[in-house]
Amino acid sequence: MERRKTGKAIDESPSSESMENGDVLTTHLVTSNIKGDEGNIALLFFLYTLQGIPLGLSAAIPMILQNRGVSYKQQAEFSFVNWPFSVKLLWAPVVDCMFSARFGRRKTWLIPTQYLIGVFMLILSSHVDQWLGYKGEPNIGILTLLFFSLNFLAATQDIAVDGWALTMLKKSNVGHASTCNSVGQTAGFFLSYVLFMALESPSFCNSYLRTIPQEDGIVTLSGFLYFWGWIFILTTTLVAVFKTECQVHNSQHESVPDGDIKTAYSLLMQIFKLTPIRTLVLILLTCKIGFSATDSVMSLKLVETGIPKEQLGLMAVPLIPLQIALPLVISKYTTGPRPLDIFLKAMPYRLLFGFVAAFLVWITPTLVPNPKAGLPFVYYILLLVCYAVHQICVYSMFVACMAFFARISDPLVGGTYMTLLNTVTNLGGNWPATLSLWLVDPLTWKQCIGGTNTLDNTCSNTLEQELCMKNEGKCITWLDGYYIETAICAAIGFAWLSWGSKKIRRIQALDDNVWKISKRTR
Repeated sequence: MERRKTGKAIDESPSSESMENGDVLTTHLVTSNIKGDEGNIALLFFLYTLQGIPLGLSAAIPMILQNRGVSYKQQAEFSFVNWPFSVKLLWAPVVDCMFSARFGRRKTWLIPTQYLIGVFMLILSSHVDQWLGYKGEPNIGILTLLFFSLNFLAATQDIAVDGWALTMLKKSNVGHASTCNSVGQTAGFFLSYVLFMALESPSFCNSYLRTIPQEDGIVTLSGFLYFWGWIFILTTTLVAVFKTECQVHNSQHESVPDGDIKTAYSLLMQIFKLTPIRTLVLILLTCKIGFSATDSVMSLKLVETGIPKEQLGLMAVPLIPLQIALPLVISKYTTGPRPLDIFLKAMPYRLLFGFVAAFLVWITPTLVPNPKAGLPFVYYILLLVCYAVHQICVYSMFVACMAFFARISDPLVGGTYMTLLNTVTNLGGNWPATLSLWLVDPLTWKQCIGGTNTLDNTCSNTLEQELCMKNEGKCITWLDGYYIETAICAAIGFAWLSWGSKKIRRIQALDDNVWKISKRTR
């Protein structure tokens, strides 16, 4: 899977917290000592874990919907729930500048936001089975609206927690916020995606956790949402009552005066007006088109062939050591003056992997004729190797981008700078993914075979499919739109690489000063 889509902004970079203080060197010269900060680190870890719960659920819902017979156009509609983390920069200055000094700069937003997340989960728990189509047709519109709202609140909580970490921890320990961020959010995502899909699956529970088979899993989505809804409400109450926020004046930690929203947005515009930044933004918004079909459609196609969704979710478990080691290994090659060289070297392999992924989807029905009986060992190893290769390509490009962002960001406005670049990066992955999902059905060629009165019935919509079945026919797929998309995306990707490699080498060779905002403007 594409590294996300978590939508992290400032804290994706290990050094970004210190840059937001405008004091990179000082933070790294002070020796870290967590004594006295153990409780604060634990609290940050817990808050980031809570943040990962809505993200994991948003990733699990498409897998559930795929088993409910929804179209890829409907999957594209639901994919908009991932967008709040990609556009949170639009309201981040408001969260940073508007607050109640009496209640606390970050608690002003954190407490009501987490209460609302809990309430949304409780509302969802009461109706989610109906909206998912367990007793009728799935209601994609209401699901998209509610999960978009849930992720909007999670993104707002993320802005508040990121800012609070800078004042909650001692200066020497600010670097631990990044660890709390990555580990906590990963833990939350694991709980609500991998663990939930495993415990929700009757086949997994009957095979590994029960002696007497049953028709349902150990947990249900409604019960899971109900549980976490109350966890959010209860823990938020404890934080509101027992955790006091230090009142530190903005000028010590932020580049924008308290309450000055106009200055906050003006600062973003000044960064965007830099000519190299506009070129970089264009690169970041378009570089992921070439592998959008693979990243957004492949897993859903595997579920469509019959591969249990919980098996795909559990693929993340053996890859955890790889995901931990990859950034450490890759960072050795991205610490120099040309970190984007690794980006360019990894991109052709990632584009070619699209054909490997398409071949894997095509050959799956042959290798796994009966998915309910379990995955053959050879197929499982093949799937694991493919996911591992994909992760190597993804992390190579991701770490290279983060290293380049850290190199060019103006230290005096580093937090805003990094947030802008990471927001654009995430948006550059989301819009091609949504478009790829949207185009799968229109690019698929089907024909109604057999029955009566089925001439010219292309099964292109629900009405024609029902008509085909009514006349005792069967819709046959002659050419899957996913394969067409894979070829088109690869062609666009290699064409982009020919254009983009020149742009990347050009901006990478620029002097660091061209990326800085002038003192007069600042």
